[in-house]
This record gives sequence, structure tokens and C-alpha cells, in this order.
Amino acid sequence: MPTDRRYAVPTMPVVPPKPPANGHTADPIAPQDPALLRRLLRAKDRMDAASHEAWPVQRLAEVSGVSDAHFARSFRQAFGIPPHRYLLTRRIEQAATLLRDTDLPITEIAFATGWESLGTFGRIFRDITGMSPGAVRLQAQARLEPLDKVPACVLKAAQRPDLTTAVSEKRRRLAEGTNPSSTTKEI
Repeated sequence: MPTDRRYAVPTMPVVPPKPPANGHTADPIAPQDPALLRRLLRAKDRMDAASHEAWPVQRLAEVSGVSDAHFARSFRQAFGIPPHRYLLTRRIEQAATLLRDTDLPITEIAFATGWESLGTFGRIFRDITGMSPGAVRLQAQARLEPLDKVPACVLKAAQRPDLTTAVSEKRRRLAEGTNPSSTTKEI
């Protein structure tokens, strides 16, 4: 096996991949390099640990050690949603939990979960969950069912907002009257 003299590591001969028979050049669900996945998970963990902070793609790419474009593309391929939408999911989950479990004012919850504007928080929250933050709090107070026997991971999964559709797409569908409610899913 030939070696690169500058680094004294073996190099593999480069063989271009064969294009698939269907003519597509990139498989959107192709397995990724395990080292890249570890770096993407590192960035995802940082977002989870500090979702209240600003996480532009450039900062996430630096955490992962890849270029901005490569990070954004790889993150979406690995996790199914873009990094910004993933961060929105985490922020909305945390806000919904705080609305249900605490008596903090909605303004404090908005700022504690990383929103810089109460208006933006309310609009995005409503677009994603279909309800205003105040309505979520009222609904949670009205139900007050004992959930102490349900594991926290199950509760979080059941209450995770659906961000597989972009907010702008939801608004377009709502304007056309074709947006199915995210709270009622057909089985």
C-alpha cells in the first residue's frame, strides 16, 4: 500500500464510485462515515445541552470539525431534519415542558429557552404546536392527570413537536385549507 511521505500513513487508492443504475448521483440515505457521525453527534449533544444559546451552522460546523455546507448536508442526511429545525424542536419541547410543569411567566420561559423575542416565540410555538403558549398551559392545567407512572422518555416522545414539515409549508397549507392538524393523526 503506498504511503504519503508527509504524514507517513498508508493511503488507499482512490476508486470513483459507480453511479447507480437509476441515474441518481447521491443516495440521500447512504450510510455515513462513523467518524463523521460521531462528530455530528457531538454537535447535536452540544445543542441539547445548551439549546438556549445561539447555534448558527458555522458554530456547529466548528464543533464538528467540518465545513459549514458539509455539516448542514451531513446533519440533515444523518438525522432527517436540518440543524436549525432540530434546535427549534428542542426549544419548543423545553418550553412546552416548562409551560406544563411550572408557573413561570411565558416571557421568562421564552427567554429561558433561547428566544430573543416574545413575539417570535409565540408565533413559532403556535405554528409548530397549533396552540398558543397560554393555551398549552391552560390545557395542561385542565387535564392534571397523574403522569408519575409514565416514564419521562415516553412523555417527551409523545409531546415532541412534529417538525418534518417546514413552518412556511404549514402556513401555505393552512392558507389553502389542506393542512391536517398535527394533534390528530389517522391510524
